[in-house]
Amino acid sequence: KDQQFCPRVAEDILVAQPLIGMIHLRPLPGSPRFTGDIEAVIEAALQDATALAEGGFDGCIVENFGDTPYFPDHVPPVTVAALAVVCREVVHHTHLPVGANVLRNDAAAALSIAAVVGARFIRVNVLAGAMVTDQGLIQGNAHELMRLRAALGAQLFVLADVLVKHAVPLGQADIVRQGLDLIERADADGLIVTGAATGEAPLPESVQVLRQSLPHAVLLVGSGVTLDNAHQFLPFCDGFIVGTWLKEKGAISPQRVREFVRTVRRK
Repeated sequence: KDQQFCPRVAEDILVAQPLIGMIHLRPLPGSPRFTGDIEAVIEAALQDATALAEGGFDGCIVENFGDTPYFPDHVPPVTVAALAVVCREVVHHTHLPVGANVLRNDAAAALSIAAVVGARFIRVNVLAGAMVTDQGLIQGNAHELMRLRAALGAQLFVLADVLVKHAVPLGQADIVRQGLDLIERADADGLIVTGAATGEAPLPESVQVLRQSLPHAVLLVGSGVTLDNAHQFLPFCDGFIVGTWLKEKGAISPQRVREFVRTVRRK
């Protein structure tokens, strides 16, 4: 579909069927697994960003993937500071539009980081409703986040997960109702559909039913996308967020990026 990706921001990221790569950061300062070398974290992130940009991807999301076990909502100041530093380096390093995601669900931190460092969008795992997760009960805070965005004057695009992975809803599990509420009541700018866990794909019929029910919404498949299954989702989604499949030995493989772009753009 010839559909805009980020209507709130500059025209250079208005592309059809965007391909967005996940930059899964190594553990940051304050995390139990941090090695003590923030420069190594930055260097690895920039290598991943280079692979995505040179391979033909349209954007990237910087995420504190290595900071397990995750805080359920508010991360400590050291995490915000470290992630802001890394995001700023990625923004300066690449021409790609950069997004931020603060795991597990610190949307206010992600928005604040993005606004300060010049990123263009954020991902929010639980924007509305309540989900039972391995971090306990997580509740959406769209009411606070959207007011913060307005207060900051930040023209940032908010991508929201629908029935996010590694979680089950507290209440109805109707994916269409969830998607409608995110768009109509929580002011999400786009939706992400995932499988049950990182690296697992959603059911194609889940993506299809969302597309049929929300024909004008921006709809991305956000986990488990591979060369073998991408064609199942292309008729129903506006683009992909890809992380796990692009990696070799913990880093994004330039060859895999190029291969994915060639295959998906050809279909």
